[in-house]
Amino acid sequence: MITYYGEKNNFSFAFKWVWYRCEILQGGADSNVAVYMPDLVEAKLGDTAIIKCEFALPENGSYVYVNWYSMEKGKMERKKIIYMVQGKEHQEEPLNDRLSITPDFFLKINKVVLQDAKNYVCQVGFGMHGVAENRSELRVSKAPEKPEIQKTNRGISTGDPHLSEIATCTSRNGYPTPTLTWYKDGVPLKLDGNEIEIRPGLIKESSGLWTVRSTLSAKVTKEDRSAEFYCQVSYTLMGNNKTSKSDSFKVDVHYPSESLRFMIDAPSPDVKEGDNVTLRCEADGNPPPLYTLYRMEEEVTEQGSEQGFLHLYNINKERSGVYLCKVLDLQDVTFVELTANVTLLVNYLDEPMITSVPPVTSLRQLQEGEDALLTCNATGSKPLAFHWEKKGRVIEKGNLLNLTNVGFDTSGKYTCVVEMPMPGTPAVSRSKQVQVTVHAKPVLVARKEVVHVQSGEMVNLTCTGYSTPPLLISWSVNGSVFTSVMQGHQRNSTVLFQVTEALLESGVNCTAKNRMGTTQHHFMLAQRLEGGTPNAKTEQTAQESKGVIIVAVVICILAIAVLGAVLYFLHKKGKLTCGRSGKQEITKPEAHKDEIVVEVKSDKLPEEAGLLQGANGEKRSAGDQGEKYIDLRN
Repeated sequence: MITYYGEKNNFSFAFKWVWYRCEILQGGADSNVAVYMPDLVEAKLGDTAIIKCEFALPENGSYVYVNWYSMEKGKMERKKIIYMVQGKEHQEEPLNDRLSITPDFFLKINKVVLQDAKNYVCQVGFGMHGVAENRSELRVSKAPEKPEIQKTNRGISTGDPHLSEIATCTSRNGYPTPTLTWYKDGVPLKLDGNEIEIRPGLIKESSGLWTVRSTLSAKVTKEDRSAEFYCQVSYTLMGNNKTSKSDSFKVDVHYPSESLRFMIDAPSPDVKEGDNVTLRCEADGNPPPLYTLYRMEEEVTEQGSEQGFLHLYNINKERSGVYLCKVLDLQDVTFVELTANVTLLVNYLDEPMITSVPPVTSLRQLQEGEDALLTCNATGSKPLAFHWEKKGRVIEKGNLLNLTNVGFDTSGKYTCVVEMPMPGTPAVSRSKQVQVTVHAKPVLVARKEVVHVQSGEMVNLTCTGYSTPPLLISWSVNGSVFTSVMQGHQRNSTVLFQVTEALLESGVNCTAKNRMGTTQHHFMLAQRLEGGTPNAKTEQTAQESKGVIIVAVVICILAIAVLGAVLYFLHKKGKLTCGRSGKQEITKPEAHKDEIVVEVKSDKLPEEAGLLQGANGEKRSAGDQGEKYIDLRN
């Protein structure tokens, strides 16, 4: 039976024989004694390396010692560095505390350095069974730093017949030696001797690490101005191939101009007064050539013109015209002259002008009843639309405003608004105001027509008058008058007085007067009932009752007139007898030939008969029971 020492779970015994090389030293070693080690161990610089040493021995056998040796690569000499006897560790180099043997007999190297890259031998003594050993190679690696680009500090001309240095790529502190490759737009560049040249460089640092460098030179074309260049470092780390790219960059390619553009930068395609506009001239050469700008064949010397641009702030129509841009481009021995022009049209709308009949100066002296015709004119770069406004409300479309039979309400400020439509942007508009003043008799405004009052109380009444020229307000009642002049041509007047029975009958008049005439307003004073001011429904019912009574009286008068006419007709025909003793003739007195008198016999009681009135409106006595006459004169 064989006892196995080392990691028992990693590989089977048979698999170990395939992967590990076993060397049995001479001296009669038992064929059942063997040491297993990996051929190669990888470690990063500064990390910890573990070199395994596993062995098997016959049943009831045991190891006596484990020795570890180091061997420089390519040499046969070995150097004992550490060993273990009967479980106790010993170092040949006491100061090298980076070395140790693990409980599994593995060699452990802390903080690996480049000098640790050697062959290591593990020798195991098995006492009477002999001695066996094996070896492993330790490789140390370190990733290089990201490649850095140092571009040439000048532009590269397309007309240069020689190769021009473009950039140098450097990647520092790698191990083992890395390599550099140049790329253009993702395609690797290869040395061809005519168009491309790549010069490599290799530096070994004092630390033992490698720095690689590569310089790229080439002939460039105009198309290379947009190409992306970079370099890539390739290296091996822990047995794996890896890469790292530099930052990409563009080459400053110099080439002569072939075309020229002259543009207008504005808020909208239609430039208008007040806009900020930039005229920009651009040639496609690199570096940009010197520009010269002209307006109407006159050179522009404003700031920025040499760089091909002209800033026009708060532009006006005087800036309109044809602008010319000229460039002179000198690249090496190539001389290029290019020109381009652009037409700048600044849309404008001038301030409106108002004329009138009568003249504008007379519009402040219009008399009531006169006519006035106002005309608004303006000039602009596009068709114009006119309208008139008063107090913010449109009162007339078009540029004419006809004021006929003017009155005080015609007075005020009239605004002519002119608009110039602009496609894609709000219309440009300007306005002009004119004051119209009409001289007329006053206009009175009162708060009430009927005022409900009680006799003896104090009452306030207010009149507001408007007019030009100024007015005076007076009252038909004695009292305390308070007058105030308000804004414009308005005047307020308030009177405080005591109500009398006479005023209840006559009412109160407010009179406004100026040199153009007089206007009066009448306040009716209505007796307020004890319960307060009658409401609107009560007043309406009273008015309706009065109307019904008037209609009834008119109907009665008409009926009596018809009855009298009938009686008179019958009397003339002899078919009607009148009087106490029989028939009496109804005659017209000489003085009243055109009057109709109707005799009526009264069957009324004395107290009722006393209510009848005679032809002259006097009352009859109650004792007069004779014939009664009603005078139907007009």
